[in-house]
Amino acid sequence: MKIVSVKARVFTWNGETVPPQANFCTNPSMMLFDKSDSMGSFRFHSWLVCEVTTDSGITGIGNCALAPDVAKVVIDNHLSPLVIGENPWDYNYIWERMYRRTMAWGRKGVGMAAISAVDLAIWDILGKAANVPVFQLLGGRTKDAISVYASKLYSQNVKSLADEAQSYLDQGFSMMKMRFGWGPLDGVEGMKRNIELVETVREVVGYDVDLMLECYMGWNLEYSRRMLPKLAKFEPRWIEEPVIPDDLEGYRELKRMGHMPISGGEHEFTLRGFQPFLDQRAVDVIQYDTNRVGGITAARKVNALAEAFGVPVIPHAGQMHNYHLVMSDLNCPIAEYFPVHSVEIGNELFYYLFEGDPSPVDGKLQLDDDLPGLGLRISEKYLDQFEVAE
Repeated sequence: MKIVSVKARVFTWNGETVPPQANFCTNPSMMLFDKSDSMGSFRFHSWLVCEVTTDSGITGIGNCALAPDVAKVVIDNHLSPLVIGENPWDYNYIWERMYRRTMAWGRKGVGMAAISAVDLAIWDILGKAANVPVFQLLGGRTKDAISVYASKLYSQNVKSLADEAQSYLDQGFSMMKMRFGWGPLDGVEGMKRNIELVETVREVVGYDVDLMLECYMGWNLEYSRRMLPKLAKFEPRWIEEPVIPDDLEGYRELKRMGHMPISGGEHEFTLRGFQPFLDQRAVDVIQYDTNRVGGITAARKVNALAEAFGVPVIPHAGQMHNYHLVMSDLNCPIAEYFPVHSVEIGNELFYYLFEGDPSPVDGKLQLDDDLPGLGLRISEKYLDQFEVAE
C-alpha cells in the first residue's frame, strides 16, 4: 500500500457566531495595555482537513485548527512531497521524515500542527486498512467508557454562570471546567471578580463535583502567587495554564507551592517539548492536543514518558483524535468535552464540520468497537455555511 495523494482544505465558517464579550476569558494578550478584544487572535473560525489517499483506495482524514491557512501551505508545499509514495504502515519513518526535513522552522507551532494533521490521516488509514478502530491499534480498551468533563463556563454574569453550571449537573456531568475573566492588569478588583466566579459555580455544584480552573496563559507568576492561596479553599482538581507555556520556572514554582495541582501542555509540542516539564516536575497533569502535539505518533510517546513519571495525560478538547488515545491508555483517566453550542471561540466548529464524534450520556461517552479508523467523516449538514479553500 502506497500513499498517492495528500489534500489539505481549509473550511472557514460563514454562519452565525456569538459576538465577543468583555472579560470572556483570560489570555496572554491581557498583559498588554490595549484591551480591544484581547481574545481576537485566539478565536479560530476555520479548520483544516487533511485527506491522505492510498493506491488501495483508502482515504484517511486528519485535521488541525491552529492557523489552518498557514498549515495548508505547509502541507501543500513541504509535507506532501515527503509523504507521497510512502507506505502508511511506516508511520514512524514518515513522521521522522516530516519532523527532520522541517526542523529549521517546523518543530513547534503551526509546522507541528500541520504534521499532526497528516499523521492523524495516516492513522485513520491504518485503522480502515485493518478494519478496526484506531484505539485497537493503540492497545485496545482500558476502560468500559470514557468519563468526560463539561468544558465551557466562560466569564459572564453570575446568574447565567450559575444556570449553565446547573445545566451540566442536570445532564449528569460530575466534572466541569470554568474560565477566569480577569488578570494581572485588573488589580485587586479583578481578583475579587475571579473569586466571585468560582464561588458562584461552587455554590451550585457543591464539593462532590470536580471543578477545574482555566487561566489560558493569561496570568503571570507574581499574580498566580497571589491568587492560588485564595483559590485553594475551593478545592480545584487543577488550575490550568496559569502562566505562558515558555515559563517553565513559573510552572515549577507554582507546583512547589502545593496549593493545588498545576496542569499545562495544550500549547506544547512533541516528546522533546514535554521532557523538561516532566524531568523538572513542573506539572501535575499534561494536556496536549493530538492535532497539535505531533499527531498520534508523537502523542503515544508523550503518554509513555508521562506514565513513567506518574503524571496523568488528559488531552485538550476531547474530539476523536484524542478519545482514541484516552480509551487505549490507562494513564489517561478522563477526557475533556466541549458542549455543542453556537460558534464562539472556534472549538465548536468540530461538531459542525465532522460527523462521528460521540455524545456523552451521564458524563460518559463510548467509542464504537466496529467503526474502523478514527470514525470521522465530513458532515454535509452545515457544509453550505463554510467557505472552502482547496
